[in-house]
Amino acid sequence: MSEDTIRLATIGRILRRRRRLLATLAVVGALVGYGTSLVVPPRYTTSASVLLPGQWEERELLTQVDIATSSTVVDRAAATLGWRGVSGAELRDRVTAEATDGNIIKISGTAGTPEQAQRLSDQIARQFVEFAARIAGGGTDSEAATEPEALRKKVEETNRRITDLANAAGPGQTVESVQGRTALEKLRTSLEQAMTKLDEADPATSKAGMVVMGPAARPTGEAPPTRTQLIVAGALLFFLLAVIGHLAAARVNRRLCTEPEIAAALGSALLGTVDVPEERSGAHRPEDRAPRARIRRLLGLDTRWDLPTPPRSGDEAGRRIRYRRVCARLRGRLPAPGRLLVVVPEGDEIARRAAGQVVAEAHGDPLLRVVEVSVDRPTVPDRDTESGALVVLSAGSRTTEELAGIAEACADGRHEVVGVVVAGTVRIRPTRSAGRPPDDATPALAVRGHATGGSV
Repeated sequence: MSEDTIRLATIGRILRRRRRLLATLAVVGALVGYGTSLVVPPRYTTSASVLLPGQWEERELLTQVDIATSSTVVDRAAATLGWRGVSGAELRDRVTAEATDGNIIKISGTAGTPEQAQRLSDQIARQFVEFAARIAGGGTDSEAATEPEALRKKVEETNRRITDLANAAGPGQTVESVQGRTALEKLRTSLEQAMTKLDEADPATSKAGMVVMGPAARPTGEAPPTRTQLIVAGALLFFLLAVIGHLAAARVNRRLCTEPEIAAALGSALLGTVDVPEERSGAHRPEDRAPRARIRRLLGLDTRWDLPTPPRSGDEAGRRIRYRRVCARLRGRLPAPGRLLVVVPEGDEIARRAAGQVVAEAHGDPLLRVVEVSVDRPTVPDRDTESGALVVLSAGSRTTEELAGIAEACADGRHEVVGVVVAGTVRIRPTRSAGRPPDDATPALAVRGHATGGSV
């Protein structure tokens, strides 16, 4: 599995064989998302639009966007709103602005209630329009507001002074008086024209006439992420992490799955492969009643997911033929009838059942004694009357290092590994008729101990 590419079939196998675990983790993720929604308060967002009349370049619109979210505008809005414990710095994180088509600045505000979100957006838009108008006036806030009006008052005062001078010049009976009145009228006309041109050239008049396009709409729903979104995101996140974790574990899996690799790791010859029927769901050993084993069985962790689906077995006779051939090859490797140790890795239930069937099919030739050894600290009994060791294990259950440790333990006990038997599970076809068993039939696991060895 570590050398294979990830295929859809692999993901499908995870979904089928780990569906209970994935469903449990999805529920846990949904609960985590729900808990997060209780910690994170709900948020509401609404927007107010400000129209900028006239012709604007893109860089000018971006400048106006920066002005709308500037500290000056937000601080003025915060002072006007007067919310307790909310400063301008905090409001700055809740306000955004963007330029849209048609020279429109869209200002969005986020708050804890729909009413506060509406008030915040409206107030930011209002303060933005006022501040932009003052900037366009060409001076400070106070000067920009007073200079145009003061200039107009000065022009009106000058016009009144011209009128007074014209009246003082008399009705125009002399040439001098007529010339004076004509000069005063020309001066009045020049002032009016200059004032008109000043108004037309004033940027505050041409571009600062921004308009708030109505109050912001009161939001009717929460802003993302909502509680439902957090729950769904939590369930999906945990589900994906579980699938990715399975794939990552499969990529780094170093357990040997092929018979040649297993035989090479043990430094012996492969005697054959045997089939072990799948256990029924209700068949459990006494140690499987522990709380931890029950939890693993409930979540579906008691079976391997990364192994192919077990093939269907032909019949009992075909399975027994495989065991008999293994026993025949084993006899052929022994110089004389003797006694052998059958070494089974501890916790390998498939290998344990296969070893019991091998003992049953051997019929005492050779004499076999089954021992289970720990893969963490393998220890094999010292050689007594045995003439070697037979290793029985299931495919895809052990790594090269673990098998090398078993081989070294056999060598330390002065046992030569005479052969390797690899066991695999098969699915039994339902029996349609209970026929008469063969004369030499022996129950697979009903094996009694021999005179010289233990039992399985």
